[in-house]
Amino acid sequence: MELNTQTITTPPLDSASVVLLKDSAHGLQVLLLKRHQASSVLGGAYVFPGGKLDLADQSPSVLARLSQDPSTLHQRLAEPDLSADRAAGLFFAAIREAFEECGILLGQSSDLHDPCEAAAQLLALQNALANGQSWAEAFQALSLRLTTDTLVPWTRWITPRQASVTHKRFDTRFFIARVPEGQTAAHDNHETTETLWTTPREALTRYWDHEIELAPPQIMGLVQLAKHSDTHSALSEAQSRPPPVVEPEPFDQDGIRTICYPGDPRHAIPHPVFPGPTRLLFKNKRFEPETGLSGLLD
Repeated sequence: MELNTQTITTPPLDSASVVLLKDSAHGLQVLLLKRHQASSVLGGAYVFPGGKLDLADQSPSVLARLSQDPSTLHQRLAEPDLSADRAAGLFFAAIREAFEECGILLGQSSDLHDPCEAAAQLLALQNALANGQSWAEAFQALSLRLTTDTLVPWTRWITPRQASVTHKRFDTRFFIARVPEGQTAAHDNHETTETLWTTPREALTRYWDHEIELAPPQIMGLVQLAKHSDTHSALSEAQSRPPPVVEPEPFDQDGIRTICYPGDPRHAIPHPVFPGPTRLLFKNKRFEPETGLSGLLD
């Protein structure tokens, strides 16, 4: 991973990402997708599915197909300065990105008790989009509605002007959701090239062993998830509070780029908003906590 030392003057792009979870014999597992090596944003890194908010995500015809109205979704996102339609669009953007990047459709109707019927609906949506229909057109043609209460707002990360691993700024709303039964995640071989289901602790250990690359939001997100034994615990914790706003503050210490988070002595916010280390140092071409792997797992 290369360090970016340029100051970014453009405002952050609204974006949405979804942390997909499932229970397994090994405990809570999370889905990571490997970004294409040639990608201009975090090429080669393992990330949660996500992308920028599109104008079409906020269109009335799309929002009308969601189970909750924009005012309800606005309240759930807990961003008073954001318009209701934009807030609702972020929920839809998370659903859209998950489907486009790994084939998981969140919020599929619970009325579809027959697995074959649910699978047929997924295939029909894939075919409609592949044939050039917009999401709004496909929704109308298939009479499709999506249940948005399956998505839980989790955290909000805003890239600082002095970004460290990207040349763009993002204002990313992270949601968490349980993967629907009967659906299988698969990378798209375009934006992503590998699908990895892993426990959070295993992912952090593999990162430390230089087997996979992770960006700071994924590192800190996995540290949070490692505190939970199952999907119910993770979802319940997220539902119990509004999503914290994380604005990392970078500085150079002894020639080493350091990113600090709320709760760190160098950060403007004195109280931590999540467990784990309050700073990461850019060493060995990646970000590491001062106390090594134990700082991520303890």
